[in-house]
Amino acid sequence: MDELQRLIWEGENDTVDFKQRITKPEKISRTLVSFANTRGGVILVGVKDNGYVCGVDPEEEKHTLQLAADFYCDPPVHLLYEEIDQDDRVVLKVTVPESMHKPHFAKLKEDDWRGFVRVKDTSVQTSKMVNKALHQAPEQFEPLPLNRHEETLLEYLRLHPRITVRQFMKLANLSERRAYRTLVKLVIHGYILLHDKEKEDFYTLV
Repeated sequence: MDELQRLIWEGENDTVDFKQRITKPEKISRTLVSFANTRGGVILVGVKDNGYVCGVDPEEEKHTLQLAADFYCDPPVHLLYEEIDQDDRVVLKVTVPESMHKPHFAKLKEDDWRGFVRVKDTSVQTSKMVNKALHQAPEQFEPLPLNRHEETLLEYLRLHPRITVRQFMKLANLSERRAYRTLVKLVIHGYILLHDKEKEDFYTLV
């Protein structure tokens, strides 16, 4: 199985996204930013959501992608392109490396820039606190001496995609105030990310 087939077979996840076409730079900018702000990722253009290879005109797609990366992402996001032939069709493999210049913001409309991170197979809008934490490059984070509750939390997140304050209170048998303070401390020190745009706040591993 070649690399393209392997990526398609594994499906969309926190580092892989399928796109049939790239039509709107403001829409794809969210995906570019979410990969750059998280662990990096690959966009396969010319692949439908179900994994069917429909192929594209790579030059046309590159034009829209570059427009998105340069003018709809701030700071601009670096992209690497590779054209892959599959059954007489071309798939454009777009690699977005994890950025050294976090946080990046995507332009949704005039004067409306927002940060995104990748959680599983979607781009999730970040909060101000996450943006603040992202501003510090990973090498600036001093590894903390972690206590039992913090270790328990990180262990849980290695096995599960997310956790809420309520779940952590139950898991570590902590009061709400203490659970929340622990979570905030780990966000500030770059261990976890806070997502506060849904009904209930939740946290994920960085």
